[in-house]
Amino acid sequence: MINLSNPIFHNENAARKHLESIRWPDGPYCPFCGQFETVKALPPKGSMGKGWYHCRGCRKKFTVRVGTLYERSHIPLYKWILATHLLSSSKKGMSSHQLHRMLSITYKTAWFMAHRIREAMREGVLAPMGGLGGTVEVDETFIGHDRTIKPKYQKKGRGFHHKYKVLTLVERGGKTRSMVVDNLKAKTLVPILREQIDCETRVITDEAGYYQHLHRVFAEHQVVHHNRGEYGRGNIHTNTIEGYFSIFKRGMKGVYQHCAKKHLHRYLSEFDFRYNYRQVSDAERTITALKGIEGKRLTYRRTSFGANV
Repeated sequence: MINLSNPIFHNENAARKHLESIRWPDGPYCPFCGQFETVKALPPKGSMGKGWYHCRGCRKKFTVRVGTLYERSHIPLYKWILATHLLSSSKKGMSSHQLHRMLSITYKTAWFMAHRIREAMREGVLAPMGGLGGTVEVDETFIGHDRTIKPKYQKKGRGFHHKYKVLTLVERGGKTRSMVVDNLKAKTLVPILREQIDCETRVITDEAGYYQHLHRVFAEHQVVHHNRGEYGRGNIHTNTIEGYFSIFKRGMKGVYQHCAKKHLHRYLSEFDFRYNYRQVSDAERTITALKGIEGKRLTYRRTSFGANV
């Protein structure tokens, strides 16, 4: 549980000290040259105000925001921390309209804040999943409406040709990893699975044709035949990944409602993050997200018009 009356959610100075304790647990260091010994706090009553530091090595001034997703933002830090907590603790997400009303900011600002927080939740280069004795469930799902598909493929009613394709891997007892794919063909999916999953892993999928040769790639490949009414044989099932999809789809349809393809990878990062840290408290999950702001920048132009990066 977390106390929303905590000063870090209402007071700028308390929020700054909280973020400094997370980013600089051993004391402040210069984000430009990386020095510890040459950093000195500037007088709080000086012309720069509270929270400024000076590095004698590179002769530059900085705050705890510099070198993070919060750099050059005019939004108070306590609103950033509160927004991060709300997104981290809401199981199915929180819409930008809700953030805009709760934080008394414009909708455009709330939308951009949410995307920056999702970028903080995104993990970097990751080791392959599974390994000797490990089990990874693999499945795909469909969401939204891909308007780049040619009209003749825009089928009405059932079908998935006109939807975005999402591939998800879930390691039992471990983490999940989701990504947007352009198509569901073996030549597209197998290289991804080779890169993301250790070759000594037992892989479980459904009976889809593009998975049929995975036994040549991994130590073991088990198939659940949904088309025969089968949903599991002992511990051979894809129920773990289906549980993840149920949360993801309820969030995307019930909270976010619409998402462009160029933004979908960040929404996936958000749902992956909450799933991967589901065993810790909301406060601990928020701190983990706040640690992810370092070394990242995301401009509004890149968010609105940029590539899927």
